Formats: sequence, C-alpha cells, structure tokens
Amino acid sequence: MKSVNWSDFRDHIATADRSGKRKWVYPRKVAGLWFRWRTWFSWLLLIVMFAGPFITIRGNPLLMMNIPDRKFVVLGQIFWPQDMILFALAVLVGVIAVVIFTTAFGRLWCGWACPQTVMMEMVFRKIEYFIEGDAPEQRELNAAPWNGRKIFKKLFKHAVFFALSFLVGNVLLSYIIGWQQLYQIIVDPPAKHVVGLGFMTAFSLLFYGIFARFREQACTFVCPYGRLQSLLLDENSIVVAYDYKRGEKRGALRRAQRFGERRYAGFGDCVACNNCVTVCPTGIDIRDGTQMECVHCTACMDACDNVMKKIGSTTGLIRYASLNGIERGERLRVTPRIIGYSVVLLALTSLLVVLIFTRADAEATVLRVPGSLFQKMPDGHYSNLYTVRVVNKTSRDLPVELRLEGLPGSVQVMGDGSIIVPAQKLVENSVLIEIDPQAMRNDTTPLVIGVYSAGHRIQTIKTAFIGPRN
Repeated sequence: MKSVNWSDFRDHIATADRSGKRKWVYPRKVAGLWFRWRTWFSWLLLIVMFAGPFITIRGNPLLMMNIPDRKFVVLGQIFWPQDMILFALAVLVGVIAVVIFTTAFGRLWCGWACPQTVMMEMVFRKIEYFIEGDAPEQRELNAAPWNGRKIFKKLFKHAVFFALSFLVGNVLLSYIIGWQQLYQIIVDPPAKHVVGLGFMTAFSLLFYGIFARFREQACTFVCPYGRLQSLLLDENSIVVAYDYKRGEKRGALRRAQRFGERRYAGFGDCVACNNCVTVCPTGIDIRDGTQMECVHCTACMDACDNVMKKIGSTTGLIRYASLNGIERGERLRVTPRIIGYSVVLLALTSLLVVLIFTRADAEATVLRVPGSLFQKMPDGHYSNLYTVRVVNKTSRDLPVELRLEGLPGSVQVMGDGSIIVPAQKLVENSVLIEIDPQAMRNDTTPLVIGVYSAGHRIQTIKTAFIGPRN
C-alpha cells in the first residue's frame, strides 16, 4: 500500500492528523466586502425559508412537498403523481443547470446558497461566536478544565443549538403538511401526537448533530458535489484562486521593508500571515490550489484583502479567477462545452414550460371492471361496466363529463348521473357505456372517450368494449 506523503496536501485531508483523529476546525471571525454581501444574501434566503410556508399564490402555497398525500406545490402550481414526467424533466433540467453553472463558476452555489453553508456560517457559527468568543477563546475554553463558567457556556450553547434545530425542523415540516396543519398540531395536547413529536425530536437531534459536531465534514465526506467538480471544472472555470504568480515566493514582511525591496529579493506579495488559513471553515490552505474541500465561501479573500490594505498592497491576491486567468490573464470565455450544455438546457427547459402550460386541469383513467361481462339491453344495445377515476389538479371544484367519440352510443354515470371532482381531490365512480351493435367490431371494439369540462375537451382516453364473438 502506498504510504501517505504528509507534505502533499492531496494525500490527506486537512481535518485529520496522522493517526486519523479528527482535527477540530476553529475558523476565526472574518469581515470584509464579500462577507457583507454573503450576509445580506443569506438574510434574504433565511427570510424566504421562514416565510415560505405562509406565502400563497392563488390560494396555494409557494412551495409544499406533501409526500404522504402525494401532492406537490411549486410556485402555486399543484402537481400530482400523474405529473411524474414533469418531475423527471425538471430534475434533468436542474442537473444540467448545475453542470453548466459549475463549469462556468465552480462551487459558487456552495459558498453562497447551499443550506448547509448558510445555516452553519451565518446562523450557528455566529451564535457560537456570541457565546464562546472568537477562535482563540474557543480553543482556550475547550482546553480549560470543567468549571462553572465552562459548563454554563457549553450547556447554553448546545441548548440554543437544539432549540434552533427544533424550530427549523418545524419550519421544514410546514413545507410538507402546510402551516395550518402544523399550527393545529402545536395547539393540540402533545398526547395526541406522541409519534409525530418523537419523529420531530429525532430529526431535531440529527439536525443539531450536523451543525454542532459534524459541521464541515458534511461537505467533505457526505456531499458528492465536491467530488463532481473535478469532472466539471476546467482551465476556464471561475474559482476562488490564489494568484501564485504574484504571491510567490512567500515570506514575512519585515518592518521598514518596502515591496520594491521584497521583489528585488525574490519575494512575492504573500507575507505568509496565514490569515487565509485561520478563517477557512474547512481548514484548508487555498494557496495549495483548488481543492475538493473548498466551498468558495470567500472568507480567505476577505482576510487576504484586509492584510493587503494594511500593508499598502493591491487587493485580489486571492480572488475569483480561472486557471487561465491566473496564468495568462484571460477573462472568462464561453467554451464549446458551455455552449453545448446551454443548447440542451434551453431545449429541455422549453419542453418543460410547454408541458406545464398545456397540462390538463384534470386527469382521468377508464378501466373495465375486472370479471364483468357484457350485457344486452332491451333495445338491443350492448353495455360494459367501467370504473372511472378523475384527479382534479386545480384548487376549485371541477365538473367533468364523459362522451363517446366517433361511435353511436351513450355514457351513463352511475348514481346521480354527474361527476363533480372537489378541488385537489380524486373521485372514483362507475360508468355504464352502451353502443349500437351495428358499430361493434367482432368481440372487441376500440373506444375513444372524451373527457370534457365546461364544454372543453381536456383529455381523450382509449379503451376497449367487449361484445359477443359473432
């Protein structure tokens, strides 16, 4: 077995020592332009997440994934299992969009919009800073013996973490069952929902464990996106990059030393302060090059820019750039691969939009009742018994009428003779279809049934009519 080269960062992960034991990451607080922009964007995402269950479009939720009822609402549009082709197409569009975005801009999603990064860095990490202090204070607290101060801070922090995890778990649950039903569960006595409360507690513990202990390892070990980037990135992809041509060779900045003297001595702009390493939430050194663990959070960019400003140098030693941008000074250009992906994405997106806007308000199935035989009516017509199921995909009651297309005969709905499907519901009924013997073709006659609502045909269904062999 090949031995590990501990001097090569690609032979081992930054968060494990030589014995395989985890090295806890204590990222320092970061401040700067990029961090402010990320903070504002994170606030927007958090507002949308917490307000989402209460936002409605035409009376429907903004987003709801009601898995138990197999009902999905996206931007006010209701989708059912019968719309699975739309779901599959939407997933394909999303995958290709991720491929294009990553090919052009690297892991920008991870650093700016990934829920793991947003919750960890903008919520849980800030709570930890508030309670335990910056990285040096956290190290000191963890190394200190257990006393009243340490016990209080640890219990307080983890209690807040669990309470927040429980709150987030309930918000996510409202995206599944709706906020009205969640509110009813909250006001009901806990004894009525013991099982549900148990599952919510277990989910909250899992959520708490991810942000209290697992942390950056979710990005390093669990998330497949970091591994995919090695397939998707090329020399023109925009990533968080260290300008080694400008920064090398590294060396500490002596007092009264000017940059002209440093360059004359063969040194670059990097003063080896290691601030870019101390603020990294995944514990890597960005100066080693593009790495799987890098989530493009821009913390190293802000840290380096702050140092460059203090010593009177130009910012951007660590910046958004491509490999060709660093080596040759090239700007981002549209490559043939991006063009090809974009054409496929445009075609699939157009098809998805067309299918969504031409989707029928209702979907029906008509099946012969198993084991039933044809009947000869007193007027000489023959009849078959069918079962009809109609799904109403809208948020209003929908009257439905069935008609035979191209054959003389009749369709009789059992019961009161009408089909009215309540909003977002499925109705099942029995239907008797009669046709003239002169229109029958031997023992099996193809039928086409039109499904109408408000005088407009919304669907046609093909089935078979069984009659005598002669």
